[in-house]
Amino acid sequence: KGLLNAVVIEHSNPDAAWQLCLLLKENGLLAKPTHGDKIRFAPPLTITREQILDCVKIIGNCLEQL
Repeated sequence: KGLLNAVVIEHSNPDAAWQLCLLLKENGLLAKPTHGDKIRFAPPLTITREQILDCVKIIGNCLEQL
């Protein structure tokens, strides 16, 4: 059991979701691209608020790089 969430990446580059996943991995966060423009996140059910905030920061930084 766990959490599951996805985001849609709207970008002119069709490989943007894949490239974002690679950036996330380089920054310590694993995610999986799916259906081309979506990224799936599956954190553990026991994730803490602090861990979620860390993940949001990583995602934001990687989006800026993309």
